[in-house]
Amino acid sequence: MTRWLSLVAVAVLSVFVFVLWAAPATAQSQVYLEYLGVLSDDPYVADSVTNPYNPYGNPSSPTSIHNPYGPYGSPFGSRSARNPYATDPPKLVAPDGAYLGRLSANPYRADSTSNPYGRYGSRWSPTSIHNPYSRYGSPFSWSAPSIWGSEP
Repeated sequence: MTRWLSLVAVAVLSVFVFVLWAAPATAQSQVYLEYLGVLSDDPYVADSVTNPYNPYGNPSSPTSIHNPYGPYGSPFGSRSARNPYATDPPKLVAPDGAYLGRLSANPYRADSTSNPYGRYGSRWSPTSIHNPYSRYGSPFSWSAPSIWGSEP
C-alpha cells in the first residue's frame, strides 16, 4: 500500500513539475506582430512607407521605419531595420503570404534583404525584392509586400 502511494505521489509531483516547467515556455513562445506598412515606392499608396502623411511613413511616428528615435528606425534598436546588429528586425511578407526575409541593414544575416548572397537579398533570387524580374521585386508588381515588426 505504501509503495502504491509513493508511486502516486511521484506521478503527481512529476506532472506538477512538468506543468510549471512548460507554462513559462508556452507563454513566452507567443509572438505578437505590429503592422508597419507596405514597402512601396509610390507615396500615394495609403499604407506606403514613403507616404509622409500616414503613421508608417511619417518620420515622427513610432511605427515608422524612418523614425530615428523609434524602435523600428533607430540605428541602435534591436528591432530596427536600420541597425546592422539588430536581433529582431522587421519581417517582409508578400500579399500571397510568402515570407520575403527581414528588412535589415545586416549584410551577413542569412535572411536579410541586404545580404547580396542570401535568398532574400540576391538580385537573382525569385523571392528577393531586389530582383526586377521576380513577382516581388518587379516595378510592375500588382502589390507591395507588407512589413511586420515584433512588439516587446
